[in-house]
Amino acid sequence: MTANDILNKLFSDYPALADNREQIVSALALLTECYKNKGKTLCCGNGGSAADSEHIVGELMKGFNLLRPLSAEQKQKFNSIESGSEIASKLQSPLRSIALTAHSGLISAFANDVDASLVYAQQVWGYADAPHDVLIALSTSGNSLNIVNAAKTAKAVGIRTLAITGGKNSKLSAIADVCIQLPAYTPYEVQELTLPVYHALCAALEATFFDA
Repeated sequence: MTANDILNKLFSDYPALADNREQIVSALALLTECYKNKGKTLCCGNGGSAADSEHIVGELMKGFNLLRPLSAEQKQKFNSIESGSEIASKLQSPLRSIALTAHSGLISAFANDVDASLVYAQQVWGYADAPHDVLIALSTSGNSLNIVNAAKTAKAVGIRTLAITGGKNSKLSAIADVCIQLPAYTPYEVQELTLPVYHALCAALEATFFDA
């Protein structure tokens, strides 16, 4: 399936997302530009959205629907290493992504020593080092302080933010470069629509970069 096929299937399977088509297409364009220009994504959220952040990274960093074998040139780097050919045959090409939710030592230290509302902002400041990097910010309300602070820091360092929120206008919808405002208003309903959206985006990115 092509990227367009994948998005069309998303809208067919989830008619409630029809009004989000422009936002989702814009999100895919933003992420495609990121990866075409050797950027990476930084993902964050709280609670269920934290789990979704790590889920997104899992789909981007390894094969999702497709195999992503290393190129012949990449495999050559392992030629002089014991068992190198076996290692190279099993490694997969990533779309680079970091879950800011996963670094418990750093998060707990910064929350204790400095300010819990800045635990993701600190990581954006530390990791964002290319102009085409993208912060993927998940917040069902769109107003979670630590997520908003991460988006503010992304703007300060010159990278763009893709937010996924519920349907209400919010601090994130005001600051994000692209905001997918899902047609739901309670956390679990927003999260139930968040998953198919990011699955489709991850699959469409994979089809763009790895479907020979």
